[in-house]
Amino acid sequence: MTTKAVRMYGKRDLRLDTFELPEIGEDEILAEIISDSLCMSSWKSANQGSDHKRVPKDIAVNPVIIGHEFCGKILQVGSKWASQFKSGERYSIQPALNQVNDPYAAPGYSFRFIGGSATHIVIPDIVMTQGCLLPYAGEAYFHGSLSEPMSCIVGAFHANYHTEQGNYVHKMGIVEGGDMAILAGVGPMGLGAIDLAVHGDRKPGLLVVTDIDPVRLARAKSLYTVEDAAKNGVKLMYVNTAEPEHSVEWLRGLTGGKGFDDVFVFAPVKPVVETGDRLLGHDGCLNFFAGPGNPAFSAEFNFYNVHYSATHITGTSGGNTEDMKESLLLMSSGRINPASMVTHVGGLNSVVETTLELPNIPGGKKLIYTHLELPLTAIDDFAAKGKGDALFAGLASIVAKTNGLWSLEAERYLLENGKQI
Repeated sequence: MTTKAVRMYGKRDLRLDTFELPEIGEDEILAEIISDSLCMSSWKSANQGSDHKRVPKDIAVNPVIIGHEFCGKILQVGSKWASQFKSGERYSIQPALNQVNDPYAAPGYSFRFIGGSATHIVIPDIVMTQGCLLPYAGEAYFHGSLSEPMSCIVGAFHANYHTEQGNYVHKMGIVEGGDMAILAGVGPMGLGAIDLAVHGDRKPGLLVVTDIDPVRLARAKSLYTVEDAAKNGVKLMYVNTAEPEHSVEWLRGLTGGKGFDDVFVFAPVKPVVETGDRLLGHDGCLNFFAGPGNPAFSAEFNFYNVHYSATHITGTSGGNTEDMKESLLLMSSGRINPASMVTHVGGLNSVVETTLELPNIPGGKKLIYTHLELPLTAIDDFAAKGKGDALFAGLASIVAKTNGLWSLEAERYLLENGKQI
């Protein structure tokens, strides 16, 4: 089987290659990829190359396929797995394999023949052995791609913990009906966190979302409205912390001065982390969600409060398989809609440049359809491009029905009418 894939050969050395996949063994599966969403983690690994914990040292001669948020169809199943998986089934993959002998190995970072930025892949035995090949019953491939980033948010909500005076039992999860703050919270992952906080199984009573970008705050407010949150029992507030009156003291005042039970930090910025620390109430948990690119990143934390007020900190890097199953269930039931994360779509030909420049491209998730040749294009630009391009005119008409959000209808239209790579 011939595949096209973006492979990493070294630091910032990504190449779109065409090559032959090996014949699958009895314990492997041949699969097609339809969609892959790009992650900042791929930018970090591209910048670090083999210095990255998940990337092998020999990529100069054995390059790895990048991308780990993908969804597609199974084409051929080796005999070992023939009773569990069938040709034609849709799938998603949990990339966090958590192997005992190599806990950092993951599709999209560590393997030659599996990664999201490809048309076809060979899924190795370890993925199935670890229970990380997940059947996907949804209609939209992009939902399957976004189940991985959503699982990271689900996992973060589960990872927060709280204590009780006099015992040493950690009660896992956010405080139900408590006070929650999401700082720097209107990027793509922050939007997913808002969605989960309002529509998930366990909800806060107060949800304060902060950022310093008025445009992104306005978009978040239009997608996840105060009114809808109230219907779900959540008092939702959007706050621009660039405005001087919105100080830490003012924010604490929203909780009656007691401080927040759960604080999530969605940007690896020292002042934001330190603000989160100052917002914590008694037994408050700060979740450092944002992954820094700098191994020496640090911030101050008030250890007086750690000792006397039981404040504490946690962090997660991805979700586990159960988190991913939960996110798939929430999406398939219509309770959450991760389409809000997506602001751009493109084809496989746009992956190299987009990945290397990801921090400099505004907006949220960049969604890639791996069988298409398509420049990375903002959904907001569809209408303008549509004046001279029938494909974008059609897409603009479709997304206008959904408040500018990507959708199943838009995906189907693009797959039917887009140029094959």
